[in-house]
Amino acid sequence: MSNGDIFTGEVIGTAILILFGAGVCAAVTLNHSKAKASGWIVIAFGWGFGVMAGAYTAAPLSGAHLNPAVTVGVAVDTGDWDKVPLYILGQLIGAVIGAVLAWALYYAQFAANADEKTALPTLGVFSTVPEIRNPVANLVTETIATAALVLPLLAFGKVDGIGVGPVAEGGGTVVLGSGISVLLVAFLVVGIGLSLGGPTGYAINPARDLGPRLAHALLPIPNKGTSDWGYAWVPVVGPLIGAVLAGLVFNAAF
Repeated sequence: MSNGDIFTGEVIGTAILILFGAGVCAAVTLNHSKAKASGWIVIAFGWGFGVMAGAYTAAPLSGAHLNPAVTVGVAVDTGDWDKVPLYILGQLIGAVIGAVLAWALYYAQFAANADEKTALPTLGVFSTVPEIRNPVANLVTETIATAALVLPLLAFGKVDGIGVGPVAEGGGTVVLGSGISVLLVAFLVVGIGLSLGGPTGYAINPARDLGPRLAHALLPIPNKGTSDWGYAWVPVVGPLIGAVLAGLVFNAAF
């Protein structure tokens, strides 16, 4: 994979992921949306389908990490850190782009929110907000939830028949394999949302939280409220710790 392919794939794939994810949060949260108050299950599946769409799109170009935690977990396992900054840069830029696209798509709903008697806070559309603000507990939650993402994801590559990778065909042509690992990761993300997402909203991805939080701070959203930068370190540090732990466990056990 060339540097250009990696960067392009991660930007496009992460933008699609965040467009779906922030989009479903907007659909469920904002007034005058047809999906208003449709619930946590809808949010969990929206994010899962976002992972599926973004990852299948990016896989031919970059391998579809779409998450600095995944990139770090892979690097801890393999010892190859050369491309890590490039992956993370693409992921952060893609996350900002995806958040801006979600804002543009729901522009009328965001505008109408300002006209309500009690304007809804909008940060939850873009980034995670803990139900109980306890930095230590929130950090532990994000660490465990991210390890529960990265460890199975790494293990999927060891199971015959589900991996996605280069396959040689006649004439020496190399094409992407037809495995289902991306689909399994999408369902894994749904499961994490349903089972582990209640305390913090399951960032499990530093770019997923930081990029949209930056977009929320910069976009002209009426009555948008705070971007809560005091909490912003938790969904960055927790997933990175979880990724390192998952990579170490995988490297030792497999």
